[in-house]
Amino acid sequence: MHLRSLSHALIAAALIFAALPARAQTQPPETVEADVSTRSVSITSNYTGTEILIFGTVEHSRQPSAEAGTYDVVAVVEGMSLPAVVRRKSRVAGLWINTRSVRFSSFPSFYGIATTRPLEEIAEPEALGTHQIGFEYVRMVPSGSIRWAPATPEEAEEYRAAAIRLKKRDGLFVQSDYGVTFRGRSLFRATISLPPTVPVGPLTARLFLFKDGKMLSQYKSEVMMERTGLERFLHDKAYDSPLLYGISTVLAAAAAGLFAAFAFRRTPR
Repeated sequence: MHLRSLSHALIAAALIFAALPARAQTQPPETVEADVSTRSVSITSNYTGTEILIFGTVEHSRQPSAEAGTYDVVAVVEGMSLPAVVRRKSRVAGLWINTRSVRFSSFPSFYGIATTRPLEEIAEPEALGTHQIGFEYVRMVPSGSIRWAPATPEEAEEYRAAAIRLKKRDGLFVQSDYGVTFRGRSLFRATISLPPTVPVGPLTARLFLFKDGKMLSQYKSEVMMERTGLERFLHDKAYDSPLLYGISTVLAAAAAGLFAAFAFRRTPR
């Protein structure tokens, strides 16, 4: 009886161990569920910039702890595409003047990126380029007439690098290599700051989940920047009735000058 019971136990254990790999293979894949802190940013006369909080969770996470580093998360906030012109200055007859220009028909007005670690440690350049992640892979299409177009691909890349450098200097291209942090096994958050100089328009928030250099899941949401209050009223009047707006501005400036002259005039001694 003891031998029979022992053999039955060994057979049951063997069946359990044989079934373990099959169970592991049937585990659901990891996906990302995320959202942004706001879907609308109001631009008023006292607007000085804001922050967009992107938060989410890794569904079916296999990460043992927040410090394990099993997953990498990349958060990107991108502004609307606008045409841009990059000019090169050269010294001619002792003067620095614009001698050549390149026009980009597609150029993000803002590009902010936050990651769990540097991009080169997260994925290969091919994967980053496919999803346009990082300054080097931002979509920038040179176009225009011969006067505006680059002569060679090397020259186009040179102007592209100069455009990115200028955007970074103006605070419109920002990057934080450790801006995404995990709070436990699956919860994470990232904050991307918007400077007051960001052109008003729609923003696109994108989120990418990586593991071992491979993208597992992604998320996308829209954030609208809109003028409100007096800011919107003045903006609409400037575009709808430019002549009336110009006359009103001149009259308001003249009235303010007269009021200041009257209020601060010197009294005779």
